[in-house]
Amino acid sequence: MNSWILVIEVSALFGCALVGGIFFAFSSFVMKALGRIPDPAGMHAMQSINIVVLNPLFLGLFCGTALLSVILVVNGIATTTSPWLIAGGLSYFLGTFLVTALGNVPLNNRLATASPSDPAGHATWQSYLPRWTFLNHLRTAAAILAAFCVLMGLLPA
Repeated sequence: MNSWILVIEVSALFGCALVGGIFFAFSSFVMKALGRIPDPAGMHAMQSINIVVLNPLFLGLFCGTALLSVILVVNGIATTTSPWLIAGGLSYFLGTFLVTALGNVPLNNRLATASPSDPAGHATWQSYLPRWTFLNHLRTAAAILAAFCVLMGLLPA
């Protein structure tokens, strides 16, 4: 095995696990806490989170892991390496990256245009909270499954 691909595989493992942990925190307590406070405060807090999360550290981890996942899949198909590595790459890319891009981000964009003080904002928040949280559960599970699959692919046969 080339040492560069091992570095990619281990980096993908850590990336999937870290992203899964971040999303797990949102699923297990952050969104529940935001849902317990008055709607305008919860909305405003989530709007702030959605701005602050767009930083080089998180985006580098999130998007970098997506790139590593694609490399795992392409390399796995080209070299017929462990199907675990291919499954891990697919799980992260499809279940975490694409769910975020096609599900959570459009919801975030809609929330960004809503006013916490407007009655229509209340309806937006009440719709946003369960949908966003459900999608977050999916991407959490996908990232954790991806980490598990990559780990299995790294273990000796």
